[in-house]
Amino acid sequence: MDPNEVPDDDAATSGGALPRRAPGPPRPAPIAEIDALSGDPSFMTSLARGLAVIRAFSERRKSMTIAQISQKTGIPRAAVRRCLFTLAQLGYVHDDNRSFSLLPKVMSLGHAYLSSTPLPVMAQPFLDHVREALHEACSLAILDGDDILYIARSATTTRIMSVDLKIGSRLPAYCTSMGRVLLAAMPQAELDAYLLREELKPLTDRTITSRASLLQALAAVRQNGWAIVDQELELGLRSLAVPIHDTSGTVMGAMNVSVQAARVPVKELETRFLPVLLEASRELSMQLL
Repeated sequence: MDPNEVPDDDAATSGGALPRRAPGPPRPAPIAEIDALSGDPSFMTSLARGLAVIRAFSERRKSMTIAQISQKTGIPRAAVRRCLFTLAQLGYVHDDNRSFSLLPKVMSLGHAYLSSTPLPVMAQPFLDHVREALHEACSLAILDGDDILYIARSATTTRIMSVDLKIGSRLPAYCTSMGRVLLAAMPQAELDAYLLREELKPLTDRTITSRASLLQALAAVRQNGWAIVDQELELGLRSLAVPIHDTSGTVMGAMNVSVQAARVPVKELETRFLPVLLEASRELSMQLL
């Protein structure tokens, strides 16, 4: 065993404290989260590692090697290898000897959630109505960890982002309109914790990277009841989002429309797009009563 590795499986949590780590750069979020929870004797480290390995794959990294997954997650290579072997045996991962990719069976994990919650199904007609009224893609997302997770979408034939967004796509919350709506609805203690752990990376020269500036932007979202993000995620992309509430007034998700900045000015988002999106949000929220 590599001397820098911790043992795999749950034995790592039952035999005393984990070995000390030398000071260095911030550790990848997956292993940092796992280590933070591994002191609980009921916490299953091996399961957490397997889920982190699945989440390491993305649209930009559809096929990855053991070394790449280890670097992205912070999980030791030997443990990554065992996770991938298990996932391959169960039919969730394809192994072509040098690299690995997810198999369609993984979709059953997400389907279990989508089929157990009415929100995506109930939202789809409203997303379709917004798309037909504005001739722009309309999406619904929830906050999942520090990202927004797309759970429903009514797309157009024109792609306005470099990444083709689909159900299951994830984007950082801090620089997206739906993320701002969802962050603004967080209890203050949870928001403070988010700001402490999230690295506000400059994805464009317009991205808010100051925590103070982000807090000001979130305060404006609370006051206005909606959010516009102008080319912070990707140059040439503007988006407008509004919240979706449940019966108690709690924000369950966010609905947005994304447009090409060269074609739709911010003022038009406010005057023509916002009323349509707010009406769809109100009607969907009423359906959730």
